[in-house]
Amino acid sequence: MSSDNTAPLPPALYVVATPIGNLGDITLRALEVLRGVDRVACEDTRHSRPLLLHHGITTPLFAAHMHNEAAAAARIVEAIEQGQRIALISDAGTPGVSDPGAVIVAEVRAAGLAVVPIPGPSALACALSASGLPPGPVTFVGFLPAKAAARRKALTALAAVPGALVFYEAPHRVLESVADMAAALGGQRQCLVARELTKRFETLHRLPLAEAAAWLGADPDRLRGEFVLLIDAAGEAAPDTAQADGLMRVLLEELPPNQAARLAAKATGIDRQTLYRRALELKPDR
Repeated sequence: MSSDNTAPLPPALYVVATPIGNLGDITLRALEVLRGVDRVACEDTRHSRPLLLHHGITTPLFAAHMHNEAAAAARIVEAIEQGQRIALISDAGTPGVSDPGAVIVAEVRAAGLAVVPIPGPSALACALSASGLPPGPVTFVGFLPAKAAARRKALTALAAVPGALVFYEAPHRVLESVADMAAALGGQRQCLVARELTKRFETLHRLPLAEAAAWLGADPDRLRGEFVLLIDAAGEAAPDTAQADGLMRVLLEELPPNQAARLAAKATGIDRQTLYRRALELKPDR
């Protein structure tokens, strides 16, 4: 796209990423496009109109959501064929990434028309940037199946996938999901719980996956909002807990539990908090 703000946009579908929370998180290019197109297709006009008005944009809106996506796609194809410029946005983030939009993009491409991505805010990239995760493969799963049996089957299949896993989850399912993750993926794997990213009550908390359900359930406020769950890669192999106990007993002869747990974690690969709790059980009476 030309950097000349006075040049009209060519006819195309412009897939525009919008803020995931903070209204200031929108690019100058996205604002330019939303002002320059003929119409904006959005997941919910009631949700998107305040965003556009916040930035002084009065471009007409129409609905394009999961329940009318096929019909909206046909309408958009016809409009672009007639020379119009159409922007596509979802309620938050990038259309087509765990949001409606993929059907529309596919239909526009099938018609031989241009699709122009306008990148911007992403809950996935936001969570990864704050995770401290070392370089390596990352699998973006998105939302798991809502039904328990299907969710557990999907998680079982993911247990053998190398690298980190990233999930999106809704507040009413997050407790069940993290419990199923711990059972299928291994409770020792570290989990970053990222909640309400870029919003007032943004929370990022890292803990062993086995402890995630209890931590979330301990405070009703922790169950509010939308979640990104980032699960670290599995270790090379399951540690030998008997050997870990032996090492802990030796270390506890000379060191306090927290220091013993830290050194044993480095040697065995077992989570430090797990070893600390075990150290308290093993510590000899003084």
